[in-house]
Amino acid sequence: MPPSLNTPLRRLTVGFDLDMTLIDSRPGIHASYRQLSEETGSFIDADLAVSRLGPPLEEELAHWFPAERIAAVAARYREIYVTRAIDAVPALPGAREAIAAVHAHGGRAIVVTAKYEENAKRHVAHLGLDADAVIGDLWAEAKAGALRTHGATVYVGDHTADVRGAHAANALSVAVATGPCDAAALAEAGAEAVLPDLTAFPAWLDAHVGAA
Repeated sequence: MPPSLNTPLRRLTVGFDLDMTLIDSRPGIHASYRQLSEETGSFIDADLAVSRLGPPLEEELAHWFPAERIAAVAARYREIYVTRAIDAVPALPGAREAIAAVHAHGGRAIVVTAKYEENAKRHVAHLGLDADAVIGDLWAEAKAGALRTHGATVYVGDHTADVRGAHAANALSVAVATGPCDAAALAEAGAEAVLPDLTAFPAWLDAHVGAA
């Protein structure tokens, strides 16, 4: 079971999801799917795809391509993504302030995401997000290994799978309702805190660390 909100944070490391937690990746993903559809001649409903962000790319592509094509199509998508998405994707409100709040408490802020790691690093660098480490290609409970390796005691994400990943790492789950899962679903999944967005995170962190 994850620690309670009153448990002191002896080594503060906070993990953050990337898509729809720190960044609004919908414009870049939409544009990338549109180009991929044009190049391959295969229909992709880009509007639908961006409404259910979170799972690995290959899971979404399985809705539009046969299994034997997914590896090649995923590789091409990631190439397209570099040119269509990095410049088009903004940080979400409060993203920089949330990371700064962790550093203000002497902690480390890491990004643990299902996104292809090289593209995740490109986003972080392009937007000037001051993350101490970026770990990609991890989804749901698979995120727990990276969170444990880095000693994360809190994981912030927008998906019910992020709640599962936090708990698998014995970390507190702080959920933000900025992605495909609403506040009720995040609470039902067991998040210890559900915030409307990252602008509320610094105050939450101040209260939590202040209680230690």
